[in-house]
Order: sequence, then C-alpha cells, then structure tokens
Amino acid sequence: MQEFSAALPQPKANLLPFAWPLSLNLAQLNPIPHKYRPSRKARMRLQKIKSNPGAQSSDDVIRLKTSFNVWESITALRWRRWTVYDLQYLVTLGYIIFSLCILPSAPLTKTGAMIVLGILLLMPITRQFFLPSLPIWTYLLYFFSSRFIAPEYRPHIWVKVLPALENVLYGANLSNILSAHTHPILDVLAWIPYGVGHFALPAICCAVLFLFAAPGTTPVFARAFGYMCMLGVTIQLIFPCTPPWYEKAHGLEPAHYGMEGSPAGLARVDELFGVDMYTTSFTTAPLPFGAFPSLHAGNAVIEALFMQYCFPRFRPFFMFYVAWIWWATMYLNHHYAIDLVGGALVSAGAYYIARVKWLPRPQLDKTTRWEYEYVEFGDRPRSVDEEWGYGHANGYGLGLLERRGMGDSDEWTLGSSSSFESMSRGDTVSGSASSTPGILSPKTPDDDFRHVVVGMTPQGEVWNGDRIGLESELSEVVVVR
Repeated sequence: MQEFSAALPQPKANLLPFAWPLSLNLAQLNPIPHKYRPSRKARMRLQKIKSNPGAQSSDDVIRLKTSFNVWESITALRWRRWTVYDLQYLVTLGYIIFSLCILPSAPLTKTGAMIVLGILLLMPITRQFFLPSLPIWTYLLYFFSSRFIAPEYRPHIWVKVLPALENVLYGANLSNILSAHTHPILDVLAWIPYGVGHFALPAICCAVLFLFAAPGTTPVFARAFGYMCMLGVTIQLIFPCTPPWYEKAHGLEPAHYGMEGSPAGLARVDELFGVDMYTTSFTTAPLPFGAFPSLHAGNAVIEALFMQYCFPRFRPFFMFYVAWIWWATMYLNHHYAIDLVGGALVSAGAYYIARVKWLPRPQLDKTTRWEYEYVEFGDRPRSVDEEWGYGHANGYGLGLLERRGMGDSDEWTLGSSSSFESMSRGDTVSGSASSTPGILSPKTPDDDFRHVVVGMTPQGEVWNGDRIGLESELSEVVVVR
C-alpha cells in the first residue's frame, strides 16, 4: 500500500498549499498601492486610540485651553524636552531685544510691555494664541522700529541693481510698462488686493484655517508667516534697493537715508475716494527703500500655499489671487518683477520647511476641525486625489483615483466583503464560486466550477503572501481546478 501511494503523483506544496485561506495574506490583495496606504505608525496610533479611548480622544485633538494658571506653564517648561528647533524662540527673543534697544528711550513702557508679554505667554488660555503668533508681533515691532536705526550703521542704497536685473531677466521694465497707462477702474482693481487684501487676508486665513483645516494648522501658518516676514525685513535692511517710483521721480540718481517715501499709484486711490488712506503712511514709511524682496508678494504666496494645501479644490482661485496682487504691485509702481520673485522664494521656503515636519495633514473628508479624531504631522507622498482635492462626495473632489465598480460584463470580479466573511467562518477553498466569490476569480457560466486562484512569481513559485514591492513582481495568475 505504501509503495502504491508513493507511485501516485504527489501535489506540490508550493503550488497549492493546504489550508489555503490561512496561508494567503489577504492584505496583499488590497488594490491600493503601498505608497498610498497609511503608514504602519499611523495605523498603530489609530489602533491604540480605538483600543484605549482614554489615551487620546477627539476632544484632546480639538480642545482649547481655558486655564489662567501660570504654574501649569511653568511646570510644563520644567519638564519640557528641549530640541534644536527651540532655538527659534531665542532668535525671536533676539529680534525683540534688538527692536526695543533701537526704539527711543522709554524704560517704563518697554518694561511694562515685556511684563504683559510674559503674562500672556504664561497663561495657558492666552499662550495658545500668542505663542504661535509671536513671530508676527515680533515682525511688526521690528518693522516699525527699523526707522530708528542710525544712518551711519546702514548699508549703501542700491539704485541701479533692480532695474538692471529687470532688463537682463525680462528684457524690459515690466513695472514701467504696466503702469504707463492708468484708469480709475484699474486703480480700484489694483487697490483691492494691494491696499485691502494685503492687510486683511492674514487674519482671514488664520480664521479659515482654524475653523475648517486640521487642528494645529493655524499655529504653523502663523509661525511660518511671521518668520518669513522677519527674514524679508532683514534682507531689506541689509540690501536696500529703490522701488520703481523712485526711478520715475529721480531717475538713477543716488539715494540717501532721510528721503521720504511715496504712495506712487495709491495716491490716485486717495484722490478717487477723497481720503488720506495711504499718502501719509507711505510717505513716512519705515523702509522706503525696502523694495527687495516684496512682502506683498511673499504674503500672498505663503497664504496661497497654505490654503491650497488645506483646500486643494480651490487652488485655481488662490493662484488667481497671487497673479492679481502681483499685477497690482507693478501697476501701482511699488515693485519690480524681480522683487516679486524674491518674495515668492522666501515665502515658498518658509512654507516647505513648515510642511515637511510640522504642518498637520488635511483629511479631505472632514469639513471642520471638530470632525477630526486624530491628526498626523509632517509631509508624505500624496496621491493625485489628495493633491487636487478629488475623490470625496462632500464636495471636495471628483475622484480621479477611485476604483470604479465593475459590472457583470467584466472578465474578473473582486472578492467582496462577504467572501472574506465566509473565509473567516472557515469555508474551504473547495467551496463553489457562488458561496465564495473568491478573489480575482474568473466568471464562468458554470456555478459549480470549483477552483482556486494562485499567484505565481517570475521564478515559477507560488506567491507566499509576502509584501510585493512592485506589481510587476507578480508575473501571472494560475487557476487550479
């Protein structure tokens, strides 16, 4: 009997393993490529949250601090694990001290301001707003106090550099071309983004990001915006250049500190409305020769980058606003095109640094911050659906990468959830196609066709369920009856 059994052909274990449902890793049949799936760390974090709701609930993600107890902040500082990224606070403190030192002598006022700032940063209810926005307040203090820097400590004012770069890079002075022909309607269209949007949109973006983006987005935006502006003002102080209105008024004559600024095209807006909104403020501006880089362009670009990241479906609108304000700055004769490019580069650098490590990832199926149950931080490769906001039924997209449902005419059918449930109940592989639709099972007119699908590797071996790095590694599918 043993010799007779040995003479019979034995089934190859590597072609049709016993207890097939237990040896095949069903996770490998996921049609979503591995690079678009959540990371293992994210899945572990989410599983931990689900298994232990007390560890981190959705309330912990969206909760705002309401305590006035300064000792909570002091205790948190004592136990804080400091990193190299905390050097940003020393840099900000250096800017604040420098600005206070160059301001006219008022020791009581300066001391009182520092005490108030310290209290606001120590009380948890105010710290959550003033600590992230501290770079913005520092930028405003730094900008308005820069007028008090003594001329003997200031560098040379460059008059010919920007016009020369403009002609070399673009072949003409774009600002002079755009501002050559004016009209009251064009003045109003340029005034809306340059004179209104530039000052109002930072606060509007903060409010929109706070309400509708992932929790934690607004603090990252505020920090990136503030540091970008601080760097922009520093460059303007180190590399002062004359704007286009100076070339129109004085030609290429050397400039000197103490000269008044100019509202340029905004003076026509004041005339049109009969009020002094910009003439006085721009004439007495702290940095009349701060043409490069343009913070009007930088502010618009960093606002558009953050907004398109959180609301990608509205990306064309944000791009249109950037183009609009760029046209306005040149039409009103305030900046050269090279200034706009410089401001855009500074703001893009601040945005991408913030996005890589600190910016929360948006979940496009969420409408408001109160719908978030967890938040992931830092950058990762995003699919086309996520990058452009497609694929969600709530109005955020159209679904470029969604897997369409297959009709009866399809050659192959995917196993549904019922097939996995039947496997979990212990159904064997020899069940009929009607009881177990199977995975990648070919449709046949015979309902009693008993079969199993086995994936084959290029080496001719059965796919053992290990993770496949590329789809090409699975060379063929063999149907065993």
